[in-house]
Order: sequence, then structure tokens, then C-alpha cells
Amino acid sequence: MINVFVLQNGRLNQVYIETREELEKMTPVWVDLTDPNEEERGWVKSIYGVTLPGEDEVKDIEASARYYEAENGDLHLRTDFLLEEDDGSRVITVAFILARNMLFSVHNEDLPVFRLVRMRARSRPGSIADYKDVLLDLYATDAEYSADALEGIYQSLEDVSRSVLKKELSDVDAAAALSAIAQEEDLNGRIRRNMMDTRRAVSFLMRGRLLNSEQFEEARQILRDIESLDGHTAFLFDKINFLMDATVGFININQNKIIKIFSVASVAFLPPTLIASIYGMNFRILPELDWSFGYPFALALMLGSAITPFWYFRRRGWLK
Repeated sequence: MINVFVLQNGRLNQVYIETREELEKMTPVWVDLTDPNEEERGWVKSIYGVTLPGEDEVKDIEASARYYEAENGDLHLRTDFLLEEDDGSRVITVAFILARNMLFSVHNEDLPVFRLVRMRARSRPGSIADYKDVLLDLYATDAEYSADALEGIYQSLEDVSRSVLKKELSDVDAAAALSAIAQEEDLNGRIRRNMMDTRRAVSFLMRGRLLNSEQFEEARQILRDIESLDGHTAFLFDKINFLMDATVGFININQNKIIKIFSVASVAFLPPTLIASIYGMNFRILPELDWSFGYPFALALMLGSAITPFWYFRRRGWLK
């Protein structure tokens, strides 16, 4: 799918393209391609002289392939963007090509950062002046999106904290807490990697002297925003480790309780066994048959020998 954006009265307006003839009539500032087919790739190559990278080339993460200038002068960049979904988070690699005073972007899935940029550009006239402004706006919005994701991690970990730090934590609650902590740790790591990649891309644009003074200052502000997120990801990493240790500690406590119960139970059965053995070895007659209170005597003796260990362990605080 091809999304073409043109500047009209200081606004970035989207034009829907269905045929090659419609694309030839446009003078876009941004051509965004989402999972393009071979026909659409051919249109871009024949009209603008730009060869779009294939799927394997987009996913190539070698340092030499992420930022380079082609022989014809086109500038190629590969940048990761975060994608949060209900079942987890992913990182989508987007290929950017700066050529003919236009920005070309190629990716396999539509991204929330791109949707947000399109929406804001329509509502903020004058915010976009050329294709480099579009690219910087994408990077700035990516930093905002990552910040929102970090806020979500803060909220999720607060819920986990209330569960872990309550008075009693069952094994089921502990398992749920560990699962939630692992998911947030994975997301925090992806955000950290995403911000590192965005920082490298913005720094590359600044070093290449491609930006004017206003764009250069905007790029510096993006780097400051990214730097502010580093402290949050580090703090969340420490908090995740704390909650992980606390949860594992409670699991060990629960296991120790079970072991103690079995140990006490085994000790509790020992006195009745000993009494039964002594009873059988030292009585030549059976009191149950010859004494008036023989049966009550035997039952009381066995019951007392079973209760006494539990009473003793409870007094010592070993059982609660």
C-alpha cells in the first residue's frame, strides 16, 4: 500500500493512490509504503528512480547497512520502531530513503508512531516544511511513544508491588507476579534498545550536516528527550530485579513452610510409635482387657503423645 503526503498550505495532507497515473501527477514530500507489492515497487522505481530495499535488506542490522549513502547520492537509513500489542511488544525495522527532496519509508506493518505523525501534521499547520522535518517528527514521536510505554510499565509494576508485598502471597499469586514481571522486563529492554537505535539515527543526521539550524536544534532536543528516558529504564530495571527477588523469596518461604509441616508431622508420629513399641514390650497383660479403664488409658496415652509435639512446636513459634 502506498500513502503519499503533499504539503498544502503548510499542512501535510494524505493523498490516496490507486494507479500509476495518479502517482505520476503528485509532487510528494513523503512516500510511505506499507508492505508494498512488486507493482508498487516498480512504480516508485520508474517514476522517482528510487530502488526500494527488499524485506531481507530492511531487516539487515549490520552497522554498515543501517546508515549509508548510495552511489547515486541517495541516503539510506534503517531505524527500529516499537510496536505494542495485546499479546506483547515487538520492534519493527523501517527503511528510510532520502532522495529527490523526498522521504521514502518502507515497512511491513503500519505503526502507531506513523499514524500519530500523520494525524498531528494535519492539525498543526506549519509544523512540516520539508522531508527532513517529517523524518525528525517521526523520531520525536517515537521517543514520546516509548515514554508512554514506560509509564505503562510503571503502572503495571505498581499493581505487581501491591500483590507481592501483601501479607500473604500464595504460589498462584507468585506465579502470576513472575509472569507479569517477565513481560515488563522484556518491554523495558525493547524500549531501551529502541531508544539506542533512535539516538544513533539522529546523531547520524547531525553529523552528516544535512539539517538546517532549526532542524539541528530539534535533533538536539530529541537526543535530550531520549537521554531523559535512560534514567527511567535503569530505575525500572532495578525495580524489576527487586520485585523478582521478593517474589522468589516468598516462594521459598512457602516451600519452607511445607517442608516444616512434613517434618513436624513425621516427628509427631514418632512418639505414638515409640509408645506402642514400649507398650507392647513391657506389659505382660493387655490393660484393655484386664483393667476397668484400660481402653481410655490406652487412647489417652496415644492421643497425648500425638498432640504434645504440635503443642511444643507451636509454643516455640515453629508453627504459625
